[in-house]
Amino acid sequence: MSYYGYILLFAFLGPLALSFDKKVAYYKRVRHLIIPIVLVSGLFLIWDQWFTEKGVWGFTLVHTAGLYLGRLPLEEVLFFVIVPYNCMFIFEVIGAYFQPKNKALFNRVFFGVFLLLGLSLLMQQPTGWYTLSAVLLAMLLSVTLLIYNPSWLSQFVISFLVCLLPFLVVNGLLTGAATTLPVVWYNPAEFSGWRIITIPAEDLFYNFDLLVGFVVFFKLSSERLSLSK
Repeated sequence: MSYYGYILLFAFLGPLALSFDKKVAYYKRVRHLIIPIVLVSGLFLIWDQWFTEKGVWGFTLVHTAGLYLGRLPLEEVLFFVIVPYNCMFIFEVIGAYFQPKNKALFNRVFFGVFLLLGLSLLMQQPTGWYTLSAVLLAMLLSVTLLIYNPSWLSQFVISFLVCLLPFLVVNGLLTGAATTLPVVWYNPAEFSGWRIITIPAEDLFYNFDLLVGFVVFFKLSSERLSLSK
């Protein structure tokens, strides 16, 4: 197995084992991931493929198994199944164990800081493809969420913040924190140059975009199936 493959495997084992926790019973809700995997992961894979072709980022061959879908290693395709699975597991755990109430002030503080960071990145690199796409989309989604204020918004914010810990570990390993050559490399002209250790700051926004999409369609799938019963 490749280095990238081992990272995904060990990232997946914990949430998979804990999916059978009786209070969360995540395994019963996994079917609601089908629609977001098809729609959201599908769009992100198209985005990923396009940026790989443009040289915005790329992959070090020695760290992959050599199997590809287009220009993307098989491991990169699996990333968009395993990482959302894990993040939605955290989202469900937060809801089941803590049942956070939707707090408008908490949401405004988080999104205020998040939007300021996004503006800083855009000012640092206003022409980079990665900065423009990931940050502008995240800012648009943030404003939309604040306007509509869904009942699960504080739960989402808490889940996103909790996800930052495994995010830093996994993305750190992928971007060269433990290897001479990173699994994923980035074109310096296409992002701000700001890094969290080895992780481009734009990755925060990219992962935010992915998680928002999954939560929205996960919720829609859950509600649709509930109404049909």
